[in-house]
Amino acid sequence: MKKGLFILFIVALWSCSTTKPSEVFNSAHLGPNPDYSLAQNWAALPYRLDFADRTPKGFIDKQNQADVDVFFLYPTTYVGKKHQNKWNASVDDLKLNKTTDESSILFQASIFNASGKIYAPRYRQAHYQAFISEDKNSASQALDVAYQDVKNAFQYYLEHYNHNRPIVLAGHSQGALHLIRLLKEFFDDGLLKNKLVVAYVVGYPVPKDAFKHLQVCQDEHQTSCICSWRSYKRGYEPKWLGLEKPMMITNPLNWKTSEDLVPKDKNLGLVVDMKKTAIPSVSAQIYKNILWTSKPKFKGSFLYRTSNFHRGDFNLFYVNVRNNLDTRVSSFWK
Repeated sequence: MKKGLFILFIVALWSCSTTKPSEVFNSAHLGPNPDYSLAQNWAALPYRLDFADRTPKGFIDKQNQADVDVFFLYPTTYVGKKHQNKWNASVDDLKLNKTTDESSILFQASIFNASGKIYAPRYRQAHYQAFISEDKNSASQALDVAYQDVKNAFQYYLEHYNHNRPIVLAGHSQGALHLIRLLKEFFDDGLLKNKLVVAYVVGYPVPKDAFKHLQVCQDEHQTSCICSWRSYKRGYEPKWLGLEKPMMITNPLNWKTSEDLVPKDKNLGLVVDMKKTAIPSVSAQIYKNILWTSKPKFKGSFLYRTSNFHRGDFNLFYVNVRNNLDTRVSSFWK
């Protein structure tokens, strides 16, 4: 079975037998802050050949024509495999970078290369255990380090790459968490709000009251708004669902917030192999704070038995998101 068939589910992959950080958070083990003037500290740059330039069969990378930028944050790939026993990853970890590039950058960041120039910084991402560990103090400090890198990268991007162009924000899972902080600090109550085309904050809950001004997207044309969803198999209710306060959620098949079932014939395709065309995918329906979908079907999908489709939050709707950004960019200029 070809490796590409399961790349969809490699994104944000972790194992029950992960290696936990070997001690409490210690800033002395972090090393120097990443230097974002160095191209090696970016997973994707529009003027360089990288995995964000790839496209499925039948699609074209149009970054050289794009008139907006996409600042993309990848999810957690530092999950506790061998030697991953610190609270934060190193941006110089070549093996980890390869995992990130061949999963999230290839199958998520590439979604946006038809409409925007893609900038994806490497950052000292927090260990997966930061989201489940009982050591809340270490977890908080690790996430703060990761966000500080993201902030530093964004400021460098603004000063050296942006040139007053409109901005799209996109991120998944841990990347989405950092986007929430970035939106609060730079966009919600500042001059950059008018430069925001849209923010795809996917795979992490976004409270409805998280911002003073920014709101959830209500239709496919709206700009300066937030699209967010978390994908689960239809009928499945996580135990915590009833305890959550209201969250922002948009259905990526019709870009509305209503709870109508949108059939899978409105899904333009998921991507599991960049050498092939997008294939028909899933239906989708908002249920409380989550997105219910039918189970995706492709060669080998019978082996995927979980009801949590977190790893495919973007990929299940690859073509819909790709087309939607083009629509919102057109609306922004109008």
